[in-house]
Amino acid sequence: MDILYIAVNILVFLLLAPLFEGVVRRITARVVQSRQGPPLLQPYYDILKLLGKQNLSAGNFAFRIAPLVSLASILGVIVFLPLGHRANVLTKYADIVTVIYLLTMGGVGVLLGALSSRNTFALIGSSREMITMIMVEPVLAMTFILGAVKIKSLGITASIFSVAGGGYGASVIVMMVAYLAALQAFVGRQPFDIAEAEVEILEGPFIEYSGPNFALFKYYLLLKQMFYAMLFVIVFIPAVKTGLYGVDVLIQLAFVLLVYVLIALLGSTHPRLRIDQAQKIYGVLIAASLVAVGLSVYGI
Repeated sequence: MDILYIAVNILVFLLLAPLFEGVVRRITARVVQSRQGPPLLQPYYDILKLLGKQNLSAGNFAFRIAPLVSLASILGVIVFLPLGHRANVLTKYADIVTVIYLLTMGGVGVLLGALSSRNTFALIGSSREMITMIMVEPVLAMTFILGAVKIKSLGITASIFSVAGGGYGASVIVMMVAYLAALQAFVGRQPFDIAEAEVEILEGPFIEYSGPNFALFKYYLLLKQMFYAMLFVIVFIPAVKTGLYGVDVLIQLAFVLLVYVLIALLGSTHPRLRIDQAQKIYGVLIAASLVAVGLSVYGI
């Protein structure tokens, strides 16, 4: 049965991540820009089209392996999520350090591909990506630590479920606000899409990629976006349990859809920040998350 839960995790993300991206595009087009917008299934078409093209390679092993590293890392994290509030065998034996490590590996894969391409725009994008990783990932770490402090355990299930499960104290509210504010940076959306910045550095870290390798990176970004949205739902939204696994998963996905609506509205109504402006906001978010953990230590 545990293998079935793991398979459901992977299949749900692989099948729905592009669809949710289509929802973001459609909301941006219809609600904000008053145009028809692309079909909901356009992200699927984009990935299939890239898979059918020829790979262009910078000629080194690091460039070729980077997309696989990123995709494998995010899939490795996804299997740990207690989807439908049901922990599987891997969730029980992993801890928050494992999750943070694998998420960091995904970013390292992006940096590896950009640096090995030796393209000027890619190098600029990689430096921006590195700054984002260093200054935003602590907010994610503090989210897990908040739960770990409450339950005194580094286990994924215990730390995740203890945040909202313990009630909405001051520490949880501050952390929830910090996570929501950092969400656009987590998923690389405006105003924090600084690493890619199409009109400035032409897709940044991915400028030299095409074909199947670029498709893998695209899928990685879609899965990463859905992971952070799902993590917010699992951590901060009180569990709605019906006793039916399938129904519980659908309820979680409905909340995830609402988070995507928020991502779409924020991304389409805020201009891209400069890197120095983003750094100041990152600093505030880190400070807020540290305050939340401090409040949690004192049971507030």
